[in-house]
Formats: sequence, C-alpha cells, structure tokens
Amino acid sequence: MPLYEEPLYRPPSEASSLILQATIGCSHNRCRFCYMYREKRFRIKEWETLKEEIDEAALVRPETRRVFLADGDAFVLSTRRLGRILDHLRDSFPRLQRVTAYATPMNLLSKSVDEMRSLKEKGLDILYYGVETGDDELLERIGKGANTKEMEEGCKRAHEAGFKLSITVILGLSGREGSGRHARETAILLNKIQPRYLSALTLMLGPYEDSYAKELGSGFTFNSAMDDVLELREMVANLETDRCIFRSNHASNYLSLQATLIKDKERLLREIDTAAEEPDSYFRKEWMRGL
Repeated sequence: MPLYEEPLYRPPSEASSLILQATIGCSHNRCRFCYMYREKRFRIKEWETLKEEIDEAALVRPETRRVFLADGDAFVLSTRRLGRILDHLRDSFPRLQRVTAYATPMNLLSKSVDEMRSLKEKGLDILYYGVETGDDELLERIGKGANTKEMEEGCKRAHEAGFKLSITVILGLSGREGSGRHARETAILLNKIQPRYLSALTLMLGPYEDSYAKELGSGFTFNSAMDDVLELREMVANLETDRCIFRSNHASNYLSLQATLIKDKERLLREIDTAAEEPDSYFRKEWMRGL
C-alpha cells in the first residue's frame, strides 16, 4: 500500500477513494491563507516508486473505483507523466470509475486544451480548484499567484476539455472591511466560470492568525461568525450558475447547507436568513469546527 508523507489532505468527497501521492507538497505553496503544505518541500515522486505503490494497492484493494492524486496540485505534472499514471491505474484497477486531483490556476494555464482532453480521455475526471475570491486586489494580497482573468481562462480550457470543476471559495478572506466586495466579486467570477460543483469554506488559520492579519495590512479585522454567514448570503444572492451543486458542509463552516443553483437559490437564501435570526440554534459551535 502507499506510504504517505504527512500531513495528508484530500477533499471531503474523496473520503472513500484510494489516495496516491503523485507529488509531495504544493508547487505554489505561497498562499497566505493556507498552511497545509508549509512544512513540505515540493517534489515529484519517482515513477518506479509510485508504480510500486499502485501495484501493491491493486493487490490489497482490487475493487477500487476511485483514486485521488495528492498532494496539493498533482495536475502540475507533465501531460506525459500524468498520462503514464492514468494508463497504469486503468490497467491495475479493472473497476476504476474516476481519477481526481487538485489543480492550481497556473496548472490549467500550462496545458493546452488538447493536452487536457487527452488526460480526460484517460480517466482524469474532476479537478478540485481553489478560486478563493474574485477580488483581484485580494488575490494579490493573499498571494494566490493568479488574477481573475487568468482563472477564467484556465477554467474555460478545462471545461472545453470536458473536465468537471469542483470550485472552492473561502469566506472571511478579506475580513470585515472588504467582506461585501469579496462576496460580490467572487459571485461575478463564478458566474463566468459556471462550475459543476461549488463549495464554500470558512477561513481558519490556527496559529497563523497574527501573521495573516499582519500580511493583509493595517485595519484588517477578522470576521465574526455572523459576518461569515452574511458574506455567504451576499455571494449566493449574486450567483447565476446553472445546475451547480453547492455545498457549505465543510467542517470549517458555521452553517451547513446544500442546494442546486440557481434552482434552489431562493430556498437557500431563506435558510440563511432563518439561521441568521437564530444563530444559537443554527450556527455550528466553535469547538465543532475544524479543517
């Protein structure tokens, strides 16, 4: 079975998937809000090592249907290397249904539509992609490494190649002062991207809170729980996405919601309003939140 270099992260929807570390760490690893891979030096796992792990996993879990390629952005791998991995996965797991991976904005911009399409045809199906915000000024301040135009272009290429995009945004990134702008600008970008899946997470920094506030500049104030929920409402109110499966059920969130947008938009807004009127009854307690 695979030997993991921890900490190891995967999307909530990949809980039952076989996880393979095709890369270690994150090739960007400069986002000020993220400390998942700060202690890891980015590198690509040697093919022979990964092949051996796949072969061992096939003996132990021959029934595997889903595989998630870790770590932070396995889509950074070259088209040739990814294709080789996908071919071997398909040969090793006869019941394999899908392969997924994280991707950064620069990952999508580094590959042509034809390259992406070839990977889709080999079984790579869903890309988990962090938009975080649609506010260009905030994107620069948090060190995302891309602007909204670049993200829109990369997502357009991925859609054209046939990928499903599972997009994440982060509530509270801008603090109280920029909350409304963050929500509205994010909705504008999402309306352009039209993701298949959309998840809202809430900023959680643990021991890095002080350094984040300092890096964001004077006047930065962290959101309260109510601020985060109202920010979510503002974003949802401005979304015009078609058949997008929305979730805010991540453990970091104060309010767990699910809907299909825009079909369930009005119902979703009513649920947020009801919760905001009775936060003690509906908001998740602090001790229940986590990454």
